[in-house]
Amino acid sequence: MKFATMPDDTPDGRLHVVSRDLTRCMPAEAAATMQTLLEGWERLAPGLAAQYAALNAGAGVPFEAGRALAPLPRAWQWLDGSAYQSHGHLMSKVFGMADSPVDRPLMYQGLSDRFLPATADVPLPSEEDGIDFEGEFGVICGPVPMGTGAEAARGHIRLLVQINDWSLRVVAPTEMRTGFGWVQAKPACSAAPVAVTPDELGDAWRDARVDLPLSVEWNGDSFGLVEGYQMAWGFDELVAHAARTRDLVAGTIIGSGTVSNANFRDVGSSCIAERRGIEMLDLGAARTPYMRFGDRVRMECRLRSGAPLFGAIDQTVVKR
Repeated sequence: MKFATMPDDTPDGRLHVVSRDLTRCMPAEAAATMQTLLEGWERLAPGLAAQYAALNAGAGVPFEAGRALAPLPRAWQWLDGSAYQSHGHLMSKVFGMADSPVDRPLMYQGLSDRFLPATADVPLPSEEDGIDFEGEFGVICGPVPMGTGAEAARGHIRLLVQINDWSLRVVAPTEMRTGFGWVQAKPACSAAPVAVTPDELGDAWRDARVDLPLSVEWNGDSFGLVEGYQMAWGFDELVAHAARTRDLVAGTIIGSGTVSNANFRDVGSSCIAERRGIEMLDLGAARTPYMRFGDRVRMECRLRSGAPLFGAIDQTVVKR
């Protein structure tokens, strides 16, 4: 099934079921909000199957993706991993740091009180902060008990999402040196308009990974077409890592980190920092600037047949 949240007069919006081709929608009868659905998934989700079938048969009203909020406009918890080792190895090499540990994923807890809509302008305070986009995939979980292992964790993954994890690269090194984690370097993330159950990917949901390419365009030019499968840790392992010493509440969102491939020179990148890192290795200095106000980034993942999946993130950076 596919879901979106449309605006109403509340911060959490109104949950809608969306047709497979993203052309039709209707309000979900079983739950008013995404959070309600996630908290009562086993009881409520089966009742939405009939609505989904009706939408795919032509019922409902036109789906206006440009009006949609993030599928889960605010979450109890946002945890972002760094599961693509090609990205981590490159960054470590460029900046002369030790490689990340290979026995456990990296993960931080970020801002979760809002996720920006897919087409909303992104207000930021200064171009001097090094504005960067980061294309990612993510999962939204049901409740996960403390100590859940990776195999069992797959059963707690309810939905898949596509995320732009905005980063301020000039601010980041200062915060990294404190050892206390991100605050100023990580503003609110954006999310594509539609969340999907894993079965919507068919064979492309493989080993708890999204086996599909993520297309990234910057100011209308192709920046990357990067495959999602090459995660060193699947989402099942990321969920298990997060739940090792705590319960995860329903509605916890966990990100993959920047989608990256070992052949990044051929397929491009999902963030500017990686492009700059390649330039530093190949040319001796970074040549690609970070984003300026008025710049636009577009990200979309489709099935290999070309059919739409999450819809597109298409945003412009503006001065706060």
